[in-house]
Amino acid sequence: MAAANCSLTVDRRLIDAKFESYRLSLEPLPTYTVDLDGAVAEVKLREDQYTLDHMRIYGMYNYLHCDRWYQDSVYYVDQHERVMHLAVTLDTAISKPREVFRLSADIKSCDTLVCASMHFTSPTWVALSDGTGKLYLLRTNNRGPNNTDKWEIMFQQDLGEPFVIIHSHSYAKDHKNLIDVVLLKAEKDESNIEGSGFHSVIDWLTVSCEFSESSKCEVLRHRTMIGRLAPHYAALEQDGTGLMIASAKPFMFVQIDGKPVEEQKMDTSEKKEPVYYWQQTNDDLTINIQLPENTTKQNIEFQLSPDHLQVGVKDQVGFIEGQLFSSVDHSESTWTIAENSLEVILLKKNKGVMWPELVPGDRRGEFTMNSNQTSEINERLLHLTSEELNADPEKDKEPCNAEELEECDRFPEDSSSLTRFDSDTLKPTHVVNLSSHQYLFTAVVNAAEMPCLCLRHDVDALLWQPQPKEETMWQHIGTFNALGYVQASKREKKFATCAPDHSYAALCECFRRVFIYRQPSPVQTVLYNRKEARHVGQVAKQQVANLETNDPVLGFQATSERLFVLTTKNLFVIKVNANSSQ
Repeated sequence: MAAANCSLTVDRRLIDAKFESYRLSLEPLPTYTVDLDGAVAEVKLREDQYTLDHMRIYGMYNYLHCDRWYQDSVYYVDQHERVMHLAVTLDTAISKPREVFRLSADIKSCDTLVCASMHFTSPTWVALSDGTGKLYLLRTNNRGPNNTDKWEIMFQQDLGEPFVIIHSHSYAKDHKNLIDVVLLKAEKDESNIEGSGFHSVIDWLTVSCEFSESSKCEVLRHRTMIGRLAPHYAALEQDGTGLMIASAKPFMFVQIDGKPVEEQKMDTSEKKEPVYYWQQTNDDLTINIQLPENTTKQNIEFQLSPDHLQVGVKDQVGFIEGQLFSSVDHSESTWTIAENSLEVILLKKNKGVMWPELVPGDRRGEFTMNSNQTSEINERLLHLTSEELNADPEKDKEPCNAEELEECDRFPEDSSSLTRFDSDTLKPTHVVNLSSHQYLFTAVVNAAEMPCLCLRHDVDALLWQPQPKEETMWQHIGTFNALGYVQASKREKKFATCAPDHSYAALCECFRRVFIYRQPSPVQTVLYNRKEARHVGQVAKQQVANLETNDPVLGFQATSERLFVLTTKNLFVIKVNANSSQ
């Protein structure tokens, strides 16, 4: 079954068409600093790591990890191979770094070492990589600011080439406790002669963990995908039934448990005649099926419910069977036979909604438009074409001049996409074209749900929450006005994020500066816009924090109240909101 082409539906209630601009605020931002016991274990790129993939995966890695299950806790790995924990203890105080786990000291001798990485799988589990190619699953008990327990190794396995962990999640299935982990690495590709010579590899592991005296953990399934460029986003569904990837180049599965996946052979045969043809108006749908010779009404098998249709001939292959795209009024729908042709008329329950498919995934039918619909489309497109060449483009309406576009108005030439893959079939089920929506950043709004994507729509930045079990698979939950335009002007930007409550977005440069963009809020004094002759009730503020350090920024995380900025030797905590309700 081919993947369904989907689109992102913008919630117009979350769009502010009258937004003007951000106003620079000089209000001070309370900032306090913690000196680290040991420098952060930064791993710089080697000479053989020269591609864009290496920079995206390893060079721009975020060394600071926020525990979304306990948002006042952050972690990093220092140069002594220690996983260090810091927690906010008071409103303006943070604890000293405390060791919770120690990696092997032998990792420094690895010639292919990359940055250590981790992901908080659940309130009691953590996935950890030491940067040499070894994966750990650690039981932590309930973490938090007052927890002093050391982390315990429950599973470890050497997977070969070094990687970073980009997502993990735990869930129960068939009376088993399972942990899914998604790993990312750049790998040499001898077949990529014309390109960089590398490709990106995503490993999707499912590990079973038994809570018995033996505490046995084992890999149940190991799936491998490859793509030409590193993905912008990759995340697991909560129950392990799917994986979502946003990337500029497509990914495909190549191995399952070390065995190659059979390539899908292209169908070189002649195009088959459609089994049925269908048309639609705002109110109804018409289906036409050519029947075998001498077919009578008594031979027809027809079953219709509000959401399901089955049409066939007795003792022969069915023509249509499956879930309809939307609901129909089955009591008013009809079917007739005339000149060896079956005509089915279905009345839509939701008038005015145009169906992209009759039965989602069924490619045996063909959609056709009637003459009125064709004429209407031609009239809409008529203004875009002309039979005469305009010799004087300065006259009347001047065409768009690409040279006048600003750098932030340009989009990547590659056709980016957001794809959902099924865990059983390993095939894409849903695809969204992102060619006009630049990826900006990933943010976690709820630790129990999938991470959100922030995409550029026109000049705004829109936050999308994946909801794989809902009819709308990607829900628009928040908007940061004009942030798509603003971030394009920050040439030194290294990290971007937002608060889980959407109260602000933040950009961090490679050195020192942090930019905060707040949502519009009511003003205390009366402001008047003379240009538009109206009172201004809300103002969106921009604030800038300058950190007192010359060290590069290595990590950046946000909660609803604070921003955490990690440098080589310090952790800076910026108090953004007085409390999460603001």
